[in-house]
Amino acid sequence: MAGDECREALEALYVYLDGELTEERRIIIKGHLDDCPPCGDAFDFTVELRQVVAQRCREEVPEALRLRIAQALGQDVL
Repeated sequence: MAGDECREALEALYVYLDGELTEERRIIIKGHLDDCPPCGDAFDFTVELRQVVAQRCREEVPEALRLRIAQALGQDVL
């Protein structure tokens, strides 16, 4: 790890993953993640963690509730 560069890369990790960095900043962060194994590992872990959370937190809406909401909104149910 290179101290300030690592700290900056890790602080920008979520913004990077959300695609909210400027192109210039994105290139800098990506370069650091590619060149720094510990930060690259942190990136990989964060990506995997976000995927697991997204999969586990996905709740299906019961069909009856979906129908009632659609009817209340006056919409056809697909």
